[in-house]
Amino acid sequence: MLLELAGIDKQVGADTWLYPLNLTLQESAVTILLGATRAGKTSLMRIMAGLDTPTTGRVLVDGQDVTGVPVRRRNIAMVYQQFINYPSMTVADNIASPLRLSGQRDVLPRVREIARTLHIEEFLDRLPAELSGGQQQRVALARALAKDAPLMLLDEPLVNLDYKLREDLREELGDMFSQGRSTVVYATTEPAEALLLGGYTAVLDRGELLQYGPTIDVFQRPNSMRVARAFSDPPMNFIEARADGAALHCQGMGPVPLSGSNLPSGAVTLGLRAADLSLQHQGGDCLISGQVQLAEISGSATYVHAQTPVGNLIAQVPGVSHHQLGDAITLHFSSRQAYVFGPDESLLRAPQMEARHGSY
Repeated sequence: MLLELAGIDKQVGADTWLYPLNLTLQESAVTILLGATRAGKTSLMRIMAGLDTPTTGRVLVDGQDVTGVPVRRRNIAMVYQQFINYPSMTVADNIASPLRLSGQRDVLPRVREIARTLHIEEFLDRLPAELSGGQQQRVALARALAKDAPLMLLDEPLVNLDYKLREDLREELGDMFSQGRSTVVYATTEPAEALLLGGYTAVLDRGELLQYGPTIDVFQRPNSMRVARAFSDPPMNFIEARADGAALHCQGMGPVPLSGSNLPSGAVTLGLRAADLSLQHQGGDCLISGQVQLAEISGSATYVHAQTPVGNLIAQVPGVSHHQLGDAITLHFSSRQAYVFGPDESLLRAPQMEARHGSY
């Protein structure tokens, strides 16, 4: 299915939920809607589904205007954060319901295949009320996958699951989506989820569409500081600087040489991802001295918050790293990893880097 949004916006009373935007989704591919809560992701998906209509603009499916066509007359599947299942049906019957509605008879093999993928095969004979919230969410997701609709809309479908299961399902869903049987729209607040699912990403912020393109391209070349903030977790570090030819000068640290660059002289902003700041000397790199404010251990990484002469910075350090409040540290980074943004916050320079799934 080719889905196009042409000049749509959404006004609710005096509030603007979506600013005018144009978006053509890649056919038979996954598009990630990435943004914080209240960025406009759900509002956009409701318009795509036909649950809501834009204030102005058109929704086109395969070139046909379907703006006023209700959801019941569209062949779509949708999963919300708040799962919806048929309470009187078993898990197996919930998953099988769209298959039977389409006239299929021997549906059990397909039901078992999807249930196995989502780790709910052992619950097929139970009613939804007998399951945990995360298990019920997987049933709703399984029913949507079983429908095999040409357009599938998934609004943060893994948000209610535990960390390990989320990690496993992200990879399995990515494999399923890569088969290209449906045009998939997947909303998330997590940059890691966008990187793992791949495909294309549309970055939203406070109702505005900021950038759309292949996920890894948007990650590596955010066109503005707003996109860089949205596509970084923890947030990208920003440092005030002045450009002078092929170098940046920041008060409180040495110059940052940018070989091959010829930036216009004047005020700019240096951007550094937390994963590109190290506590180890790397040779030929740039240094920032500081003091530890906080060290957060999270999974396989430690987030070190440091007070420095150039502002408060966050470093994402692999493994478990123990620090005391007030410890003196030195942050290292390579100038090759530096982003530079202009006075209008637009991107002037991006590092040349390999795709690094799991690093933000």
